[in-house]
This record gives sequence, C-alpha cells and structure tokens, in this order.
Amino acid sequence: MKEIVITAKNNQKIKELKALISSAKARKNSGFFAVEGVRLCRDAVESGSKIISVFYTDEAQEKYSEDITLIKNAAVSCFSVSGEIMRSVSDTVTPQGVICAVKAVKNTFAFKKGGKYIALDTLQNPDNLGAVLRTAEALGIDGVVIYGGCDMYNPKALRASMGAVFRLPVNISHNLINDIETAKLLGIRTYACVPDRDALGVTDADFSGGAVCVIGNEGNGISKDIIDACGESVTIKMNGRAESLNAAAAAAIMMWEMEK
Repeated sequence: MKEIVITAKNNQKIKELKALISSAKARKNSGFFAVEGVRLCRDAVESGSKIISVFYTDEAQEKYSEDITLIKNAAVSCFSVSGEIMRSVSDTVTPQGVICAVKAVKNTFAFKKGGKYIALDTLQNPDNLGAVLRTAEALGIDGVVIYGGCDMYNPKALRASMGAVFRLPVNISHNLINDIETAKLLGIRTYACVPDRDALGVTDADFSGGAVCVIGNEGNGISKDIIDACGESVTIKMNGRAESLNAAAAAAIMMWEMEK
C-alpha cells in the first residue's frame, strides 16, 4: 500500500476533495462524493462501496489505527495530510482526521406489489433528508424516492443518515408523477401527506397492500400536481396550535404507521 504525503493546501487532490465536500455539481459531474469521520468511512468500506482515495492525519492513524488500516487497505490511493490541511477541507467543527472519496452508490429499486415506500418532494434541508434515510432503514422501508431538493451526498445528509445511504435502496426521480403512476399500476396505494385536518387520518389509512407516501418540501409542502396524482391525501392529526410537523418527523410517523 503506497502512501503519498501532501503538504500543500493548494495541491490538486486537496482541491478536488474540497469540491466534493462543498459542491453538489462537482459530485454529480465526477460521480464521486466525500465521506468524513471514522464511522462513515468504515461504513463505506463495509458496504462494498469503491473507495477512490482516503485522506488521513498521523493523529488519526494513531488514534484509530485498526479503522484507518481497514480503510487504507480498501482504498485505491492513500494520502497523509497535516492537521491544518484536514481542518481546511473538513465540514465538521472537530474533524476526526479521516475523509474518503467514494464512488456514487448504485443501490436502486423497482416498485413491487406490497412494497412500502417513502417519496420526498424537493426536501431542502440535508439534515431532514439524512434523518428520513436513517429512519427508513431502521423501520424496514423498501425504498426511498428523492425528487429534487438537496443532494443526498451533501455532507450533512450523510452524517444524519448514519450510513443508511450505503445500504438503503434509493431512486433519484426525474418525474415523481410518473413514479406515482407506475406504483398505482401495480396496485400500490399512493398517499400525499398534507397538513389538512379534513384529510384522512394516518391511523385510518390502509397500508396493508403496499403504499407510497409522499412527504413535501419544508416550506411549501407537496406541489399541487403531485397531490392530484396521488390516490389519496393523508394527514397526521395534531393537537395544540402547531399547523404542521418537521418533514423528517412527519416522514417518521408515516413510515411507522406503514410498517405497523
């Protein structure tokens, strides 16, 4: 295993790593993304993802010797950097000292009769997106559809997902209405989750034969065209003065009811 030492912040490899961390466009164009921290990097290795390169400090090598060795053995290229360089590219306040460049995950799915799915309509907050992915994996959801909004490889989304992005089937949708129609043709019920007290209560919805539940944008909810495409609208009945729930919280409740 050959180790290359990088001593300059303006090194081309460091510039490329910074772009993967900060730019959704760079991630899309390159087909790679960056994961930071021992746990996420180890998750990437253990999931079978291709590790293009690993960047680490001497301090991380000493503190997390077993983990760093495992990651280095899986990586195509290994780069040792100073703590200063690591801090200059890190997306965290207190970096652990290890970042990997990883090939984009190809873990997609096809709708199946009886399947339980969550669809996200232009979620903007990466923390919400990551939380939904983490909960979907924990509750056994068959797949997540992401339509528009933030990039699932955003560093904040990756951290919030706790590695679910490596294991959970995810489709990036270019036309959510078409996806909804595909599910309906298979006899899968499609629900738009809306903050409407007159809509069907989530506890009264029938998820037994499979379902797709759509969660909307944090500010504007689900677009009207997508609500119209869904077979039914469903709501989470609330007490008090709150008019709606955080998108990740609403998705968690919907998924819990789907899998009961």
